[in-house]
Amino acid sequence: MKKQFQLILLLSFSVCSYGQLKESQAIDSIFTEWNKTDVPGCSLGIIKEGQLIYAKGYGMANMEYDIPNSASSVFRIASTSKQFTAACVLLLAEKDKLDLDDNLKSFFSDFPDYAENISVRHLLNHTSGIRDYLQIAYLKGLGDDDFYVDDNIMKWLVNQSDLNFLPGEEYLYSNSGYWLLGQIVQRVAGISMADFAQKEIFEPLEMNNTHFHNDHTQIVKNRASGYVPVEKGNFKISMTTLDMIGDGGIFTTINDIKKWDDAFYNSTVLSQAFWQEMTKQGVLNNGEVIDYASGLMIGKYKGLKTIRHGGSFYGFRAELLRFPEQKLSIAIFANRGDANPPRMANQVANILLKDKLIEEVVIKDKKVETDVSEEEFQLSQLVGSYEMQPGVVVRLSIKNDSLNVLQTWDKSTYNIIKTSGNTFQIPGINNLSFTFSNLKDELTQRLTTIQDGTETILPRKKEIEFSGIDLNDYSGSYYSKELDVTYNFEIEKGILKAGIQDKQLLMDCNMSEIDQFTMELLGLVRFQRTDGRVSSFKLDSGRVKNLYFEKK
Repeated sequence: MKKQFQLILLLSFSVCSYGQLKESQAIDSIFTEWNKTDVPGCSLGIIKEGQLIYAKGYGMANMEYDIPNSASSVFRIASTSKQFTAACVLLLAEKDKLDLDDNLKSFFSDFPDYAENISVRHLLNHTSGIRDYLQIAYLKGLGDDDFYVDDNIMKWLVNQSDLNFLPGEEYLYSNSGYWLLGQIVQRVAGISMADFAQKEIFEPLEMNNTHFHNDHTQIVKNRASGYVPVEKGNFKISMTTLDMIGDGGIFTTINDIKKWDDAFYNSTVLSQAFWQEMTKQGVLNNGEVIDYASGLMIGKYKGLKTIRHGGSFYGFRAELLRFPEQKLSIAIFANRGDANPPRMANQVANILLKDKLIEEVVIKDKKVETDVSEEEFQLSQLVGSYEMQPGVVVRLSIKNDSLNVLQTWDKSTYNIIKTSGNTFQIPGINNLSFTFSNLKDELTQRLTTIQDGTETILPRKKEIEFSGIDLNDYSGSYYSKELDVTYNFEIEKGILKAGIQDKQLLMDCNMSEIDQFTMELLGLVRFQRTDGRVSSFKLDSGRVKNLYFEKK
């Protein structure tokens, strides 16, 4: 009986594959570790010129009932949902129900006056400066198991007396912006965005297994459960009871996303003008064109134009990658929190477009001049700290005659070995390299990392003498009116530690500059003094900047 069940299960995996691609074996090899009956995995869809030429499930959609993933499994696609929120907004704009230059305060009068300068377009392009509500929740001390609703989020955002930056000055991804767009759709349409999208997008496109999931008690047929890995190769369920939509919330399938992809090329339901607006990239106040459009990233991969967006929330990861000029799209929806669908989608593209791709390096930071030496440096000349951004540092040290890397933002450590010249790699990992250059005063001044074709330049961080610093200056309680929360700083065994209100967890604070500390989980703290005494601090924590705390 057991053997018969296994046979049926294996057949269920195989029938999920559409057609026979000559590259199928190479593609399947990307997902080898997931193509099992005792782990979660993903569903893959490859769409070429309007045809779903390959669709296959890897791993299990539900580990409790031994249900495999397939093209009809329903996944939460997290931030890949943002394009559907943008679509709702642009459809309302087409109907002259709103204007993309309308300001935020015209919809929600309770916002501070800065909202008069935030347009709908700013929200679409992540250039509004509004702080991210998920990060705000975390900074308030809320965890994965805490429950809150739309009214809570609106209160938090209205309570922010400042922005991360002036509207239009910078690009910074913000879930708050897309959550607010969802609220605007509801305000303008007079119905929830879930209902509006159902009527205006999903029903016309016959996306019968797609919806905005704004009720966590709703039953969803063929739903894939989310998982995260735990010790010894085991997994635990990772789902959410939060009902927010806008920044996320779409549930869909590979079969349905094919219909959405079709709509990009066929203007029967969604017009060509609609898609032109959807793919119009944002422009900063200084005229710089950014990669982000309306819920879509417009860029290039190895010389070819791409339109893409990923998603990550609890035990789900997703990527929808489109090569519009080749009419090729790759969708990967995963139900495991350790998945990396963007990288896997690139790997699939490498196989299918190998004759068209051009190897290239995308430079993220050009602040430091190039001075690559043919001379091989000594390990002792490489050690020290290299700064990615204030408070985010990579530290190099020598352990057991090899280079050891410490990432301050997540405390991860690993060894790297020389592959050629002054370039190093992690053993067994070929998509990440470390190159040292610019020797001065017997120390290299620059670390260049290249990961998946993206180059990042990290200048050496100047070492600062911290002797004579009295940590007692920083101890005490600090209150944030914007968060309505108190942070407590205390000294334990000679280390400054921080805690949120009455939470038990204490985090180490590591001094990076005079009066500046990086907190293990929260970010960069910049203490401020009045008449020589510490009186307040500002916190930079990911997608929340310049959050003010005053000493009690």
